[in-house]
Amino acid sequence: MVDPMAILQTLWTGLGASTYLILFSVAFALVLKVVKIWNFAQAGLMSLSFYVMYAGYNFLHLPMWLNIAIGFVFTAAGCIILEKYGFETLRARKSPGLTYFILTLIVSYFLFYLLAMIFGTEPVSLRPSILSSVIIVQGIVVTHWELMAIPTTILILVFLYLFINHTRQGKYIEAVADNADLAKIHGINTQRTWLITFVLTAMLITAGMYLLGMRALIIPETPIQMMLFAVIATLLGGMGNIFGAAIAALVLSITQGLSIFVIPSQWQGSMLYLFLFITILFFPRGVNFRRQKK
Repeated sequence: MVDPMAILQTLWTGLGASTYLILFSVAFALVLKVVKIWNFAQAGLMSLSFYVMYAGYNFLHLPMWLNIAIGFVFTAAGCIILEKYGFETLRARKSPGLTYFILTLIVSYFLFYLLAMIFGTEPVSLRPSILSSVIIVQGIVVTHWELMAIPTTILILVFLYLFINHTRQGKYIEAVADNADLAKIHGINTQRTWLITFVLTAMLITAGMYLLGMRALIIPETPIQMMLFAVIATLLGGMGNIFGAAIAALVLSITQGLSIFVIPSQWQGSMLYLFLFITILFFPRGVNFRRQKK
């Protein structure tokens, strides 16, 4: 019989681990919703964001808040360059969707190789040790990293929700997501809206890589598996539903953690592929997380 405390501990740990996965999933879902592109360049931008923060902290010895700000600037710049000189060019040429997909893969792998040449392939983290001090709460081990990561993720999601639903630019994002051509006819600057979308994506990526970098060892290609998770969460949450992707990422993370009680550890690596298979086969349109109107 499984110890109830072990289950509670796994649930809490899974909640903590879901934080950066939620941010990556929302970033991917946001671009897919608004720009209509499966942006696998996000993996390369995730590596870029991490290594900029890593260099600032370990080589230049800058305070962490400044490293995060610089990481965001570099990531946003990368996103904007990709939009202006990549996607915009392909749109002008009326390129097929496969061309966008190939471009994003090329960008990611170019950044992987470039960062590997500069920083090497040894696993590194944002701080000398990935161990975090702990406290015991009713028998549950709680790390200070979790106490920082969970509120940070909640605040970012609340900000994104308020921005999209209660600002003029947020309404423009929704309009462009629904129909970019119609939005343009009504005077909405679609190019500016896409750029703002990518800036929001850069915020999510930078925050996620900061949280991951404080907890785990990373190599340039680490984000590949994170991207697979983001794709599954986006599909399961329903394409076009960015907060559905967040809920799906949370459920997937906790489910993956609980699976240790029924699936041997050596098979854990296959869980993501199992999730992807089940999602494509049984939930191609995602799961409706919204309440049905009567």
